[in-house]
Amino acid sequence: MSTASSQTVPAKNLETFPNPQPERQYTIRMRIPEFTCLCPKTGQPDFAVLHLDYVPDKTCVELKSLKLYIWSFRNEGAFHEAVTNRILDDLVSATAPRFMRLTAEFGVRGGIYTTVIAEHRAPGWVAPARVELP
Repeated sequence: MSTASSQTVPAKNLETFPNPQPERQYTIRMRIPEFTCLCPKTGQPDFAVLHLDYVPDKTCVELKSLKLYIWSFRNEGAFHEAVTNRILDDLVSATAPRFMRLTAEFGVRGGIYTTVIAEHRAPGWVAPARVELP
C-alpha cells in the first residue's frame, strides 16, 4: 500500500548532474510528448509536444526532475509564448548550457496550430561547423 509521502508529485525544481564529457560539444535531444497546461482565457486544456535540444556545458538536466517539472504546468493557465519562454529560462537557469532550443508544438486551438521556438546561446559560444557526409 502506497502512502502520500511516497507518491510522485509535480515539482518546479530541476535537478542536474555533472556532464560526463564537458570537453566535448555534443547535442542532447529530448522529445516530451505529454505537455499540458490550461488556456488562460477559457481554462480548457492545451496540449503540446516539446522538443528540447541542447549542448551542455558543466551540467545536464536529470530526467525525472524534468518530467515532474513539465507535469507541474498541468493546472496552470499560460499563453503558448509565455510558457515556452518560461520553461526555456528555467532550464537555462538550472543547467547553464552552451546552447539550448525549446520548440513547443501546440495542438489546435480555435482552428490554429501554434509552434513557438525559443533559443539561448551562452556568450561567446559558436556552433561547430555542420558535417555533411556523402
